[in-house]
Amino acid sequence: MEKYLNIDHVSIEFPTPNGPFKALDNVNLKIDKGEFVSIIGHSGCGKSTVMNIVGGLYQATEGGVLLEGREVDEPGPDRAIVFQNHSLFPWLTAYQNVELAVKSVFKGKKSAKEMQEWIEHNIELVHMSHAKDKLPAEISGGMKQRIGIARALAMEPKVLLMDEPFGALDALTRAHLQDSLMDIQAELNNTVIMITHDVDEAVLLSDKIVMMTNGPAASIGEILTIGLERPRKRLDLAHDQHYNQLRSNVIHFLHERHARKVA
Repeated sequence: MEKYLNIDHVSIEFPTPNGPFKALDNVNLKIDKGEFVSIIGHSGCGKSTVMNIVGGLYQATEGGVLLEGREVDEPGPDRAIVFQNHSLFPWLTAYQNVELAVKSVFKGKKSAKEMQEWIEHNIELVHMSHAKDKLPAEISGGMKQRIGIARALAMEPKVLLMDEPFGALDALTRAHLQDSLMDIQAELNNTVIMITHDVDEAVLLSDKIVMMTNGPAASIGEILTIGLERPRKRLDLAHDQHYNQLRSNVIHFLHERHARKVA
């Protein structure tokens, strides 16, 4: 049976003045519907490149991506991306930023009232109803990122792509948003691919962690199945033997790869 999302023998080269640079080599990954997958690895290992190929922003040199059996060859609303930088339009309110995405996807498919209710629903989902009429300059970094997530979810994507979405936030705000993301995914059962450098974040949030080899010509070194029951509470997991073993496995993989790179 074909998986929901299939990254099939993907390789990509970029032209440089010194000749082609091979960023990825033969990446194979199959993801089920509703799975939360984190991709982790050292800088330059092609994590974001994998995400950009799934998002349709890059075209693979070899291989390809299938979503529900259909080839991905360009960007589309079925794959929404949340970047580390929230990318909100500064002259629009939080509500209007989400509204822009909703109108681009649902104009002619939903009535004005249905679109309004859908926008408000997604803003409520990230607990930002109290600030929906504020401009980005009037809210914190964590609140901006919540609106960015609401905007992505409001497009009703089949796959939510997140490129280090909490990397620029302080530890407390990051923890709150991780908890919110777990709650949202439990409610929506959406498929998520997240790029991260944070081992604890990857283990806490994921069903699978994809660990990349060092670049160039990076590939998948190991896939770790998490297997922790949901819902997950970070304080309960702090002393959980299985959680700590999983965390140790990821750290060991990354340390080993770093040692090879330095050598």
